[in-house]
Amino acid sequence: MTAGSSAPPVVRAGPVRRWIRRTRSAHRDRGESAGTAYLLVFLAVVVGGLVHRYLRAVFWPVAPNASALAGVALFLVVLGTLHPALRRLGPVALSRPATSWLLTAPLSRRVLLLPALWLAAVSAGGAAGLATLAIVGHVAPRPVPGQAEVILPAIGALAGVGVLLVAMAAQAGRRRAAWLDGAASLVLAAGLAGLVVDSAVDLPPAAGAWPDDTGLLAVAGALALAVTTGLVAAVRGLAGTPNDRILEAAATAGTLLDSAHGVEPSFVTDLVQRRYWARRRLRSARLRRRVPVLIAQDLLLVRRRPGRLVALAGAVALPALLASAPPWLLAVAVLAGGTVAAGTSTATVRTDAGNPVLLRLLGLGSRAAIAQRLCVPGVLAALWCTAALTVLRLLDVLPAGPWWALGLVLGPVGAVIAVRRARAGFVDNGLLPIDTPMGTLATGPLIGVVVGIDMLVLGLPTVLLIAVGGPLTWAGVTGQAVAAALGVWAYLRLTTSPRRVDL
Repeated sequence: MTAGSSAPPVVRAGPVRRWIRRTRSAHRDRGESAGTAYLLVFLAVVVGGLVHRYLRAVFWPVAPNASALAGVALFLVVLGTLHPALRRLGPVALSRPATSWLLTAPLSRRVLLLPALWLAAVSAGGAAGLATLAIVGHVAPRPVPGQAEVILPAIGALAGVGVLLVAMAAQAGRRRAAWLDGAASLVLAAGLAGLVVDSAVDLPPAAGAWPDDTGLLAVAGALALAVTTGLVAAVRGLAGTPNDRILEAAATAGTLLDSAHGVEPSFVTDLVQRRYWARRRLRSARLRRRVPVLIAQDLLLVRRRPGRLVALAGAVALPALLASAPPWLLAVAVLAGGTVAAGTSTATVRTDAGNPVLLRLLGLGSRAAIAQRLCVPGVLAALWCTAALTVLRLLDVLPAGPWWALGLVLGPVGAVIAVRRARAGFVDNGLLPIDTPMGTLATGPLIGVVVGIDMLVLGLPTVLLIAVGGPLTWAGVTGQAVAAALGVWAYLRLTTSPRRVDL
């Protein structure tokens, strides 16, 4: 730009959006949009007619079946879950085409981002309002005093918009993002702890005293004033949203859509891993010489993820929430938790499966590599299952017996599941589809979903032991240990080779 020349004029975003929408859809038939709208409405009516009884049981059962502590804890869980969801999606975000063409254009940044803000506000408020309505339906006495079934969901919707404002503040500043995300994690942890306490104490449904409409209206009014003030401030500062945060949110949304369209969960896993390590400042560390090199690498990876270890330690009490569920479901929850714990160190397996250059440099075959990779996940799964089963025993959810020993022998099961899942790689879309009465079914995505989960059969003795409900004996522990050992041996024998390097 030469001296004395004027800056390019600011163009309104509305005409540009309409032009892009018009040219992008010029090849479509005029009746396609109307047909799509009709199909969506018809589908909603049909599905609603089929599941309306289940929806009523979820949102408004005939009689209340939850205590006041459970209601407060569930509300905290909703708020604590809504914040990270909004943070992953932006909350202020644009589509990938918009970030490519509109973000760099001479457009008003505030006008460009305002539709995304309103969409996020409506989504957050609607989700929190529906969740609050379900909580009120399970907690409020019958008949509901006053207009609580209307005021409380409105308060929940306003609280959801407030969480959106907190997420926007975290998106705009990197320094306060860690503090706000940590506060949201504490809120979620407090809610889960309340649910665990309610499940352990077995409190009766809420009844008796209930806040009157005057107090609820005062809370709603104060919250509405605070949220309105926050929204005004957010709109005024919307233009200051950093470009890298908008691009990051657009990449996340696009990756989620690509993963759902291609039934390829590895896209999301790879995105999460890359972003986590890109934000870390790492120092060089020597591997222990007395420990096999791949085991030492996994130990180093676990040491560099302290937050994940803290979350796993706090999650050992979560299976207690299923104390009143069928026993087999409780057993599956313990196995699933052990698998998640084992997955803390399987990112190296996923890397080696995609590019086994490290194994070639070390001269290790796939059998030796997988044998080493199973060690650290096995220890993590064993510790988590032992702690979870011990908590269940202390809460009298499980009968007498050496449940701690059963948790230790479940370690290899969780390790095999996690490692097999990490070795799966991309979905093979070249397999022949399956013809069904409802149409063709893609075989590759179906197999990709089942990979790893099929190894839950190794934990079948534990499912049977917990489902029977009798005291645990050492014979049962021995049976699970034998099943785990045979499973690990067969997995190494059938899926690896001492000469082949590729995983």
